[in-house]
Amino acid sequence: MSKPSALATLPVDPKEIIWNPSAEELRRLAEAMPNTRITRYDNTNTQTRVDSRSKLSTYVVTDTPERHDSLTISREEYERVARLQNEYVRGREMVLIDGFIGNDPEFRVPARLIIESSNANVAAMQKHLYYPATEDELRSFEPRLTVIYTPNLEAAGYPANRLIAVDLDNGITRVINSDYFGESKKGGLRMWNQMVYDRGGLALHAGCKVIPVGPVKDERRVGLIIGLSGTGKTTTTFTKQNNSSPVQDDFLALMPGGKIYATENGCFAKTFALNINDEPTIYHAVTTEHAYLENVSQNEAGELDFYDTSYTQNGRAVVRMEDIAGAMDAREISSADFLLILNRNDNIIPGVAKLNRHQAAAYFMLGETRGTSAGGAAEAGKFLRVPGTNPFFPLKHAQQGNRFWELLESSPMEVYLMNTGRVGGRDEDERSKKVRIQHSSAIVKGIAEGTIEWEQDSDFGYLVATRVPGIDAEGEDILQPRKLYERQTRTDEYNQIVERLKTERREYMAKWEGLNPEIAQAVG
Repeated sequence: MSKPSALATLPVDPKEIIWNPSAEELRRLAEAMPNTRITRYDNTNTQTRVDSRSKLSTYVVTDTPERHDSLTISREEYERVARLQNEYVRGREMVLIDGFIGNDPEFRVPARLIIESSNANVAAMQKHLYYPATEDELRSFEPRLTVIYTPNLEAAGYPANRLIAVDLDNGITRVINSDYFGESKKGGLRMWNQMVYDRGGLALHAGCKVIPVGPVKDERRVGLIIGLSGTGKTTTTFTKQNNSSPVQDDFLALMPGGKIYATENGCFAKTFALNINDEPTIYHAVTTEHAYLENVSQNEAGELDFYDTSYTQNGRAVVRMEDIAGAMDAREISSADFLLILNRNDNIIPGVAKLNRHQAAAYFMLGETRGTSAGGAAEAGKFLRVPGTNPFFPLKHAQQGNRFWELLESSPMEVYLMNTGRVGGRDEDERSKKVRIQHSSAIVKGIAEGTIEWEQDSDFGYLVATRVPGIDAEGEDILQPRKLYERQTRTDEYNQIVERLKTERREYMAKWEGLNPEIAQAVG
């Protein structure tokens, strides 16, 4: 389309600019990239230099670093790197994509991506995830959030010569020397986190689904699923129970009274171990011609191997919401009924535990899990604690915990802890039991229908399941880990883990200055 008058407001001055190209134009640009191949499904598959988020290269711009728990740089230093990037852009052709984060007229946020045209796959993927603006809206579009992205410029002196600089005050994130799409997607959403907080809500790193219940399935229960990337958030969101409808995959705004708002018009799904039997909804969307793949193993014939990890386990695909079977619009939902906190663990965390309000805020703040390749080599395989399972919250993490506590008071939402990993040991331990997708699906169905039977756990005080419809006797070990350890004469080991976790959790909670003491005390 022609350049609107808003062009004068751009924070950079490119040599040339391709202004809001069509989907067809973006596809041609992406196909022209030397590191892009066409798969047998006629979609694109781009191999990038950077294959995960660059956490150690991400800095919030501020002269008051005490107001943030993130890495920070001064505004003077930011202005220096901004000038460096601006000068680089003057000699480059850039692609500009406009759209909205969110689709509710009361809550949507105009956003913009500006990226080198030589990395047009990122622009195409972002166009899938933005909610579209009309032609009239584009003529006078003024973004509140902007990501300026130069994958081929180095930021000398920063980790891996890479920098993601987050200017919250001006709504601009500058990405330098990463060609991984996640930095575009999270660049806008990270800034959006603060906007939601300032409006009295909380951004949740969460999926959302609607599950029909009742004798004739004419009632419905709305579930939220929070968890670090790679812990099963997308899988849990898109796995079907009673022909459930996925609503959102990655980020939501939770407001007082339990009201939720969506962010994205698609999904950025992990493809490792993707198969049609366990995850048919995601599989079918990923294998449409409209999907954009990133770092998925592919042979010369265009066949994809979702199990090959020789390059990375963090293969990804961006798919459109319209290609996801049964997807529902978040504007049709009034409030959430339950929330699942995912914890991919491998010792004594049960398949599911029901939490009271105090425990819910505590386990939300703990954000415990086993790290995956999505967080890069620094996190993969390591035990992590990430408040809210949200590594993109740009303010003090105590603010996250306190706000979640406040929102639970105004919402009748039930909260559950759900293990998506193993019980009794790591993969290589033959005594351990895997929490399979079928187990998790039965648990989610039981939560929605209210058919799980509970009893109190003597060690942690939460409720554990004694019976879940759909989980047979062989799977009961994942529901009550203590019984597994007792049967294997490992009771002392179990008790030692209990005491270690309680001690570590108390110490961890104590580090968050300003956290509501009622939350900190709920870990035991």
